Amino acid sequence: MNRPLNERDPFYDHIETSWGKLGRVGQVATIDGKSGRLGVTLPPNGFRKDIEACGIAGLINIDGTRETGKRVIDMITTMTDRENGLGAGYACYGLFPDNADQYCIQLLLDDEVAKERVEELFKARAAVVKDEQVFTHQVRGMKGPYPLIWRFFLDVPEESIASTPNIGSEDDYIVDIVMQVNSSIDGAFCMSSGKNMAVFKGNGWSYEISEFYDLAERYKGYMWLSHSRFPTNTPGWWGGAHPFNILDWSLCHNGEITSYGTNKRYVEMWGYKCTLLTDSEVVTYLWDLMCRRHNIPKLLASVAMAPNYYEDIERLPRVQRDIAIALRATYGRAMINGPFSILVGTNRPEPTMIALTDRKKLRPMIAATSADGGNTVFAASEESAIQRVSDTGDVWAPVTGNPVIVQLNKGIIWKGLDNRLDAKPLRIEEVKT
Repeated sequence: MNRPLNERDPFYDHIETSWGKLGRVGQVATIDGKSGRLGVTLPPNGFRKDIEACGIAGLINIDGTRETGKRVIDMITTMTDRENGLGAGYACYGLFPDNADQYCIQLLLDDEVAKERVEELFKARAAVVKDEQVFTHQVRGMKGPYPLIWRFFLDVPEESIASTPNIGSEDDYIVDIVMQVNSSIDGAFCMSSGKNMAVFKGNGWSYEISEFYDLAERYKGYMWLSHSRFPTNTPGWWGGAHPFNILDWSLCHNGEITSYGTNKRYVEMWGYKCTLLTDSEVVTYLWDLMCRRHNIPKLLASVAMAPNYYEDIERLPRVQRDIAIALRATYGRAMINGPFSILVGTNRPEPTMIALTDRKKLRPMIAATSADGGNTVFAASEESAIQRVSDTGDVWAPVTGNPVIVQLNKGIIWKGLDNRLDAKPLRIEEVKT
């Protein structure tokens, strides 16, 4: 199909076009049931869509109603073109009401030896309240080998915090444990480490991972995130699937972060260990760093990650202009460059779902409310994923670089349509040292 044809060509008599037997270069022709364009090299049939890589879908019930993963599974599996079977995952919040005060460390383990080493570390550094194997079952067609998947519920003794250098809180202590596991215990990786939540992910199609963990029946939560992977720069494997997590911060990412090196060095300055060598891991740590450790409001954190262009900053009112410049100066190395859309879940200070795109919106994001008065808010790469599971009320596309923020019991905090710096009265105070 990528060479000129003439009357002596054996395929000549089989060509069917509206331009006669031969047709013109670039015109569609059919040969032996296979279509293509004359004189043009194209991918085989079935690979001709404009793939924007990776699917994202999530929902939050504002009134706190807990539901199984069925709807979010239906959402993510609708977008089959956005995955290739090399990774998928889910995050569920409100999962463990009976152990809501303990940190749930959910791990991927190569074998029993790795599990024993992890258990030894946990018992030495924390109080293990409970541990159990995570339910899984073999899925037909899903490639092995399968890891051993285990969860531990931990409490942090106060004396452990006091005796550990550079640790100021339980959260810092758990982060330190997670970094130690991921960097020093061979064959062990912490999938998630927050309270009243967990991440379930693996190497497979989104429907396979949901069946592997029985998410449609076994678990309930008031917020669900999901991701289907189309790997770009890193291989498809269990630990590399999304969501990525630290404490209760979970992140699903579609795109490619070109500022990865700068962002990685920045979070490593604050003690994070980037062992997975992937941009999504780094962005997860950025949310934890800015919102938890630096106590920056989520909306302003989005300004730091996806800041205004300087030509736009110059047109802002004076106080807003000064704040925007200060954020760019202070968090320049936290700015995320490249095409991306991300979906973030957290429990801090209340369960919250955040959807954010890059400053040019090179990756899609759609948000919607349910038709029952807007009790459920959805976010997804495609509107079709939302329409599959719910009649909708309001449907909108957030502005470039502008987040949708939805909080349990409060509803939509920010729709991502207005100037982020207009959200609240802002001022700059001089800090005396």
